[in-house]
Amino acid sequence: MILRRLLLWLIAAAALSAAAVVVVVALAFAVYAAAAPRVGPAWAAAIVALTGAGCLALTGFCLTVVRQLTPPPPPIAETVVERLFAFVRAKPLVSLTTAIAAGLMSVRDPKYLGAALRAFLDGSSRSP
Repeated sequence: MILRRLLLWLIAAAALSAAAVVVVVALAFAVYAAAAPRVGPAWAAAIVALTGAGCLALTGFCLTVVRQLTPPPPPIAETVVERLFAFVRAKPLVSLTTAIAAGLMSVRDPKYLGAALRAFLDGSSRSP
């Protein structure tokens, strides 16, 4: 169920990206077709490039202004997920072998997985 939903989201994102590319290319052709009879093909291509650069600069400026206007989020207490990701970033090989071992042990006896989770959740937050 989750994998199917994830795949549908990925397909939708790919379709929207493809549609955005088609719109941008069509607008570039329209700008070129409008400018070519007046200034020639070389200058029309330059105008298309400058228009694209101007749109990128305007977008970057707007994103910068919006980011500066929004207040920073309040600090959140460290959660279990953050501790888990910090551990995985610090020790990826240990995390991989632990995950494989936990999977094999949980197949044999699910009590081991519960004990391992309790040990991780009750452990201290200091890192060696």
